[in-house]
Amino acid sequence: MAFTLPALPYVFNALEPHIDARTMEIHHGKHHNAYVTNLNNAVAGKPEENLSIEEICKNISKYPVAVRNNGGGHYNHSLFWTSMAANAGGAPTGALADAINAAFGTFDEFKTKFNAAAAGRFGSGWAWLIKDASGKLAITSTPNQDNPLMDVAEVNGTPLLGLDVWEHAYYLNYQNRRPDYCAAFWNVVNWSEVAKRFK
Repeated sequence: MAFTLPALPYVFNALEPHIDARTMEIHHGKHHNAYVTNLNNAVAGKPEENLSIEEICKNISKYPVAVRNNGGGHYNHSLFWTSMAANAGGAPTGALADAINAAFGTFDEFKTKFNAAAAGRFGSGWAWLIKDASGKLAITSTPNQDNPLMDVAEVNGTPLLGLDVWEHAYYLNYQNRRPDYCAAFWNVVNWSEVAKRFK
């Protein structure tokens, strides 16, 4: 198999009460696993079977919709799981904090703008903090399982932090209250991992 489901870096209930164990179990074991299975089926016997998921995303316009949807789903979720941790949250420090303040004014302003991108994404999709080609930070959002690495994205850049706003990410606990889920996310953000990506 070209692609595999990464293990979660924590137990299912590690992010409670902010993200519940049952949601994590279904989201990782069913949804992400399906993206991996379907991606492997879509690339089987083709040259892209030997490419990294990042290489596929960067040239996604060359591939069928099954590769775009499932490849995006695999990349996005793999980044999402490691963007969170138990006993995390708080605020970033060091160079990442300086870059956030330079781009958005304050950390609180950044959170407000990120939450607006997440809550305002119509239907299913993602909100992102990215570093663009010039090294500056920006907030963007993408529909469905698209991401800012993709050559079809409206805004391109390297994803540093992504928030899944598909209903399967929050509906069991938050129902239709997407803004509450977005607010809870800040309690589990793994800023040390985001800072590594920023470097």
